Amino acid sequence: MESNYAEENISTKQPPPRQKARLSCPDGDQERTRRDQTPPRERTQEINSPALLDFSLPKTARLLKRADFLRVYENGKRFEGRFMTVFILPASLVGHRVGITATKKAIGNAVMRNRAKRLLRESFRLSRAELDAITAKYDWVLNARRSILNVKLEKPLAEFRQIAAKIGGNRSGSEGILA
Repeated sequence: MESNYAEENISTKQPPPRQKARLSCPDGDQERTRRDQTPPRERTQEINSPALLDFSLPKTARLLKRADFLRVYENGKRFEGRFMTVFILPASLVGHRVGITATKKAIGNAVMRNRAKRLLRESFRLSRAELDAITAKYDWVLNARRSILNVKLEKPLAEFRQIAAKIGGNRSGSEGILA
């Protein structure tokens, strides 16, 4: 026995078209400006704008290969600080280059390591004037210490500038530093 439930209980007629649900008013049909179409004078600065790109460290200013890090560790001079350990080695290239490490054993999980590396990278970047005052160019390796996690940028920046001044204050050249 077949059921005719659908034929008996469901209508096949289409409902009439609905009227606009909004009340009509003189300004009702004008469209509002969209959020993404704000006027240029109110727009926030774009992420890839030239002003923001000046803050990054160019690839030529970074140590990228493990061999470069090992060369600085083996042949370079070591400076101990409260927030970082700095290794330097005279570079044959045009400018200063930096490599930054934050180990899991010394610092902790990825969030902590990334914060430590950001602080060290920013300390190096903001010390550009002090680094340019140093006549010899160096490859720098900055190792983060756990104490960097408990402070803001000012303290690691001051410590890095102090180490850079110590290196720059040695006027006898790179031979005196590495002796």
